[in-house]
Amino acid sequence: MTTHGIAVALEGFLDEETVPGSPQETSVRFRLIVSPTDERADEMVMPCTATTPALAAAVLHDLVPGDQIRIIGYLRLPRTPDEPIWLDVTTLEILWTAPLTPIADNTGGLDAETIADLTDLFEDLDLVDLTRAVLDNTQAQDRARVTRALDDVLGDIPVPGMEDLDP
Repeated sequence: MTTHGIAVALEGFLDEETVPGSPQETSVRFRLIVSPTDERADEMVMPCTATTPALAAAVLHDLVPGDQIRIIGYLRLPRTPDEPIWLDVTTLEILWTAPLTPIADNTGGLDAETIADLTDLFEDLDLVDLTRAVLDNTQAQDRARVTRALDDVLGDIPVPGMEDLDP
């Protein structure tokens, strides 16, 4: 690999499954979702290649869609209108690994370890008290909207003194 191009460092999420660039898996192609702000309109998908065998193997075998990674490489701009833009990756760092694909069962698709972790985390949480505290700190004109948002996230939670706003 040559080092022609614009040096770039990006952080983002692996978009989908990686694709071997050669039968020997000495190179790989993948897409990185980059979002510099919280606005979806600012997101971009950056096509990437890794052409060193060690880096290609790491991308192919260690990453899954949703992993957050930092990549450093050289941006290749198209020389003709029909050529793509892409980033030749020279360095990759895994910042956060995506959860394993949930298994389908009667628990809504969550694996046993995730269920145990969530149970431990929320065991002492009283949703009625939480809902009441949120609504007590919400301005009157915003309570209906906040209640609908809580209902969307937590489901129907009976709060004494609050009427159900579902139609």
